[in-house]
Amino acid sequence: MTLQPAVVGAPLQTLPVPETDLAGFAWLVAVVLTGFLILARLSQGVVDGDEGGDEADGHREGDDTNPRRPQAPSRPGFDGRDRRPTDRTTADGEHDPDEDAPGSSSVAHPLAPDGALESTEDGGRPGAVDGGVGERPIEPAVAHNAREDPAMSPGLLLLNVALTQGLFGALLAGGAWYFGVPLDVLGVGGDALSTGLPAIAVGVGFGVVLWVGNELASGLAASSGADYDEGLRELLAPEGVRGWGLLLGATLPTIAVVEEFVFRAAVVGAVTPVVGTSPWVLAVVSSIAFALGHGAQGRVGVLVTGGLGMALAAGFVLTDSLLVVVVAHYLVNALEFLAHEGLGLPDPVWS
Repeated sequence: MTLQPAVVGAPLQTLPVPETDLAGFAWLVAVVLTGFLILARLSQGVVDGDEGGDEADGHREGDDTNPRRPQAPSRPGFDGRDRRPTDRTTADGEHDPDEDAPGSSSVAHPLAPDGALESTEDGGRPGAVDGGVGERPIEPAVAHNAREDPAMSPGLLLLNVALTQGLFGALLAGGAWYFGVPLDVLGVGGDALSTGLPAIAVGVGFGVVLWVGNELASGLAASSGADYDEGLRELLAPEGVRGWGLLLGATLPTIAVVEEFVFRAAVVGAVTPVVGTSPWVLAVVSSIAFALGHGAQGRVGVLVTGGLGMALAAGFVLTDSLLVVVVAHYLVNALEFLAHEGLGLPDPVWS
């Protein structure tokens, strides 16, 4: 076999560079953003229940007597012990003495040995009669305020979130290549503040500041009586070392990368040149969409998340770095899970 001499000056075979079409990419962003919001609405049904409105059935939003609101069971922290508070307290923070009284619990009662259902001491309920065993109403096997366990285990929920978000991210990344979107428009430049160690350092500091701000907002909401709904976080709370590894090493990084790519890099970075307006206008639009995408956290959660989204959008505009906001976003989520679900600290941590 003889070797053929190389032809000097022969061009190398390379992949063709797609022609830049930011307008086409903007339409794809709109489609992906719509899919995000639809998925968020479906996810909200997992946390809040899909059947009708609460007020139509006499239940107020945030009322623990809502039968349709699923609640994740308490899960152990890092040391395997249950980190959830077990005693009930009154509105003023004092222990409820009725909690220790037999038969007074409002949670689900198991079937009695003779097949009869256990009852409660609430004689004011409709159907209660005076005297004898009929003095108290019969409670169903599943009480009116008992939340059902999630259909999937925390591990499967985490995997489902990672795969779903990854699908959206892959679709948008493929679209960015197909439409020839320049990387610098998406916040991926060649300078150190964009993709180097300084960007990581800025992202870490930014993330810690945002987490403290998130705790402050949660504390203000609690002090005003508008509690932050943590049902989704509780559903995703992992079990054991393997679950925490999946959460911190796969799910939360995927969420941070995809959401920042969609809401900040694509909406703010790539769409701004198409509409010919200030990036701050798109920052507001992306923050509103970001807030609506977190409707499963309740009304207060939507407001807090909208503020967080605006802060992240501002960080993207000021640094022109996708890496900065990805690191910051990841830290906010990771510190929240570690503090409240891992260590069992109160929300906010200083309360």
